[in-house]
Amino acid sequence: MKLIIARPSPYARKARVALQEKKIDCEIVVENPWLPQTRINDANPLGKVPALVLDDGSVIHDSKVIFEYLETLETPPPLIPADASARITHKQIEAIADGICDAVVLIALEGARAEDKRSEDWIERQHKKIVAGVGELERLLGQREWFTDFGFGLAEIASVCALEYIDFRYPRFQWRDSAPGLIGLQERVSARPSFVATVPAPQVLPAL
Repeated sequence: MKLIIARPSPYARKARVALQEKKIDCEIVVENPWLPQTRINDANPLGKVPALVLDDGSVIHDSKVIFEYLETLETPPPLIPADASARITHKQIEAIADGICDAVVLIALEGARAEDKRSEDWIERQHKKIVAGVGELERLLGQREWFTDFGFGLAEIASVCALEYIDFRYPRFQWRDSAPGLIGLQERVSARPSFVATVPAPQVLPAL
């Protein structure tokens, strides 16, 4: 297998963390989907990372689908609960975390536009989504160590990928000022080898 990624991508990071946690051998191929010469479109018609190329040449794309596929391999440890209620909770938290990342990406893209073409109203709209999303994650975590009794899994991976993507791409928003519970979660999770090995790194974002 090989996983096609972009180094800054929190979506690709989710898949990379799952591979590391499960100790699944997989070649990592770095692409920059923003460059005209990118070949990511050969793997994903939408031109997005990550994309997982299987040994038979078939391709799975979208981090949510890749994560689910890796679970079907039944390689321990499990990262999504089997219990239906806990599974829905993890998937819901993943959706919130991915929504936060979507808003951060949109702000970054708007910031890459010429100053006279930027929309501050658009940026503020995305900012409010980030604030609300982080607030909801803080509420859902509460005083617990993990989001559910299942322990470390998809919910924690997706949430910390999102929080550290804010740090990486949108440091204007100091999420730690309003989310003390998430601070502890981020500190616990970011110390894991799978997170240490997948810290986001910059790639060129062309001017729009």
